[in-house]
Amino acid sequence: MDAETEGWRAGRPGVLVLPSGRAVRGRGLRRDLDPGDPLPSYGLYLLGKEPPRLPWETRWVRWPDFRLPADPADARAAFVEAWRRSAGERVEVACGGGRGRTGTALACLAVLDGVPAGEAVEFVRRHYDRHAVETPWQRRFVRRFTGSAT
Repeated sequence: MDAETEGWRAGRPGVLVLPSGRAVRGRGLRRDLDPGDPLPSYGLYLLGKEPPRLPWETRWVRWPDFRLPADPADARAAFVEAWRRSAGERVEVACGGGRGRTGTALACLAVLDGVPAGEAVEFVRRHYDRHAVETPWQRRFVRRFTGSAT
């Protein structure tokens, strides 16, 4: 891999390594980037309003805080795209705080990567943030998420 497509380093803050070895960084946008970390090549942003322009390619999913995605089909397509791109790019998934919406999306990526939907929240809590996926409806969203990336 060249510098542009080199993935995230395991063990760095916010990096979730999926069972396949793909790595995705979760982040809360209210926290500044660590100056020592490389920038993402692609970002998936889960916010109630459109995020500011960033110097890398982005996708926005309308997703109000503590809620579910406004368009679940669009969210699913965004998760599939992020999962596919994580095979060779630095993919970042972020919301305001980096726990509820980000954790929910990361759990869905884990399902796409082969983690059973009923175990995905625990997987993300164990390997990303113990407080990830904050609401009962976010946990239910993950449990109902199907694993096919097609």
